Amino acid sequence: MRIALAGLATSHPYTDARTLSRHAELVVWEPDPERLARFSAEHPRAKVAGSLEEALAGRLDGVVLTVPNPQVPQALAQVLETGLPCFVNKPAAADRAQLDALDRLPIHDRVLSSSVLRFAPAFSGTRVDRDEVLAVRATVRHDVGLWATGYNAWQDTPGEGGGTMVTMGIHGVELLVALLGPDVRLAGAAGAKRHYTTLRSEDTGVMALRWDDGVTATVEILGVSESESYSVTLHKRDGTETIVIESGDDPVRNLGYEATIEAFLAMVGGAPSPVPWSETRAILDVLIRAREAC
Repeated sequence: MRIALAGLATSHPYTDARTLSRHAELVVWEPDPERLARFSAEHPRAKVAGSLEEALAGRLDGVVLTVPNPQVPQALAQVLETGLPCFVNKPAAADRAQLDALDRLPIHDRVLSSSVLRFAPAFSGTRVDRDEVLAVRATVRHDVGLWATGYNAWQDTPGEGGGTMVTMGIHGVELLVALLGPDVRLAGAAGAKRHYTTLRSEDTGVMALRWDDGVTATVEILGVSESESYSVTLHKRDGTETIVIESGDDPVRNLGYEATIEAFLAMVGGAPSPVPWSETRAILDVLIRAREAC
């Protein structure tokens, strides 16, 4: 099996490669020499391609795409031309123009883009009786202090990577849509800088969501946090149930990275994406509307 890692723009493909390298030969393309050198030091047997076109040439079985958000539509278009299964590291779009560009692409049923948390063992088997649900809350704790130093400034820029509201908010929205479905709309959103004053976006945020059947939910984004954790709280008539996702002693497994790559490898084997693109698009639309509201 041969898998291309097209771009190393975030930390995720480095983690993905640790799982993929147990199953496949790796081809890597990344224009930033420092990022590429870091990857090659960990995976010296990976073949290095000089361009995206070169990475996609020859025999391949699948592609993991991780480029800055403004570059996703064009890069994904090139991947789609190959017909290969593709995992697009989150978020696939961070503003309206990017989402509109994705809407013009012929995205097939072996394209997956998702927060890895959907596949976390603590969450992936969760089912709810929505008739019993009154309201839901998702809480995202993930520190964004690295951005305050200027690292990966494109991620922190609202018109490029979406900032904290989009890049961290996707974890909460993804979990809620996984539980309650894609028939959701944004009811309101707000963000603020409470600690990291040099950010281009925000370090805290909140969204209010409503499903077509009347279920309401909130997403809390806490980008100032000493620890990383994610939770979903289900409020019911007879009490409250909380699901907690933490890294523990095996972050690759416990946060869902490993199972996400396993789902991608199933696509390489011919299976459709476990997350329909229509669902991914609903999540992206909520995030972009939240970004526009702030």
